[in-house]
Amino acid sequence: MGCIESKQTSDDENAKKIRKPEPWKHSEPITRAQLARIRDEFWDTAPHYGGQKEIWDALRAAAEAELILAQIIIDSAGVIVQNDDLTICYDERGAKYELPKYVLSEPINLIRDD
Repeated sequence: MGCIESKQTSDDENAKKIRKPEPWKHSEPITRAQLARIRDEFWDTAPHYGGQKEIWDALRAAAEAELILAQIIIDSAGVIVQNDDLTICYDERGAKYELPKYVLSEPINLIRDD
């Protein structure tokens, strides 16, 4: 990994290493199926609030991937990461993309329904 880091310049905005969000708690315990429903609802409506569909698609793919793959997706799409947990990102045109924690990780009060 040191080789990759040494090639990056200090002004490379995409160099921020992403991580999972801090543990969080939903307002009430929810099941995996309920979480999937609210995630789908977010991803279905988010592009209507601005930004590019391709960036929303990349953010969804990254949110649903393991961290190593998510990093590659974010870097490849040219997403500028403000918060390293992906809750706030920008595209190269300056459009802002805000992701709720519930699309990035599971709550600590998730009801195991499997």
